[in-house]
Amino acid sequence: MFGIVRPCSHRLGESLKTQWMAHLCGLCLALRGDHGQFARVVTNYDGLLISVLTEAQAVNARKAGTAGAAGTAGGWRRTAGPCPLRGMRTASVAQGEGARLAAAVSLVLASAKVRDHVADRDGLLARKPVALAARRVADNWGRAGARGGSAVGFDTALLVDAVDRQVGIEALAGPGTPVLTVTEPTETATAAAFAHTAVLAGRPGNAAPLAEAGRLFGRLAHLLDAVEDREADATSGAWNPLTATGTSLTEARRLADDALHGIRLALREVEFVDGKLAHLLLVHELGRSVDRAFGTTSCGHAPEASFGSPQGPYAPQAPGNPYGNPFGGEPPRPDKRGLWAGCAAALGLCCTCKVCCADEYEGAWSRRKREGWCGNCDCDCSCCEACECCECCECCSCCDCGV
Repeated sequence: MFGIVRPCSHRLGESLKTQWMAHLCGLCLALRGDHGQFARVVTNYDGLLISVLTEAQAVNARKAGTAGAAGTAGGWRRTAGPCPLRGMRTASVAQGEGARLAAAVSLVLASAKVRDHVADRDGLLARKPVALAARRVADNWGRAGARGGSAVGFDTALLVDAVDRQVGIEALAGPGTPVLTVTEPTETATAAAFAHTAVLAGRPGNAAPLAEAGRLFGRLAHLLDAVEDREADATSGAWNPLTATGTSLTEARRLADDALHGIRLALREVEFVDGKLAHLLLVHELGRSVDRAFGTTSCGHAPEASFGSPQGPYAPQAPGNPYGNPFGGEPPRPDKRGLWAGCAAALGLCCTCKVCCADEYEGAWSRRKREGWCGNCDCDCSCCEACECCECCECCSCCDCGV
């Protein structure tokens, strides 16, 4: 799994964890059902936000699983069979147009990412036979995503156009180019996907604020990816938005915090039936994702989060670190896996249940250390129950939510 919103199961609480897993499994099964088993490798945490938003707005969302609920003939939930990632247990999973839209968007964006790797001749993709096979997979995913989007009334040409423009923008970007010029195509694509959830839920009045929230989410996704890959890209010589435009980490953090604030404001204008999970993911967990990417432990506007303090990954190196790595003396981050090696690793993780059950495992593509879904978390679990109602959240000072 991949994505910038990766909530800790302890912070979610039992009820929201069940909802989260229902949408995650629903996205995975929608990919399999509409596009085949191999399509499940593009399941990602951020994609399921589409499903979450659709259900959160729907009139009958609270009656998940009842016949005749909006969006599907069989309700918003169905019982899925045993799965290794759930310890071979059955579960109630999300279904319907929200899950299908999430699947279509995930496929189109994954197709674009594969084509980007082929164009960059990354790893094994420098070999023509491998590149040809990867291009065919990308084309198939692109067509499948277009069919899936059309089935729920979403024109994926908007996403394809954004991806195509991204290539041209990156080719022209240089020192002095505003980094927001580079993030614009991603912002446009996510804005369109978020706005369409309002159409699926029958709440057209929500389209404008959701488009704004989606635009800022796309900005964050692009910025955080650039921050996390900055060192690795510098080592490999790969193109990085921050390096190419000369954007400092301090400026990137400022833009990220502004985007977080904008998402909070936009969500206040959205009429939800049950927006608790959507709010927790897009406000609180997204804020934690920003802190994680920049190596801080509090919101950027808090006094103690002065950028460049010893707690951050970009702080001066601690004495005695033999590796020259600012992340607490660990060995340098390993090189990323290529497309096919990553796919093979992802299938292995799924088959061995490590994603769900291991305390720690190695990311399929990034090779970064990840925590298993049921493993230990990095939060102070003594206050996790209170987090569910925002009583101890770092953002309490700027959030007047009631969840």
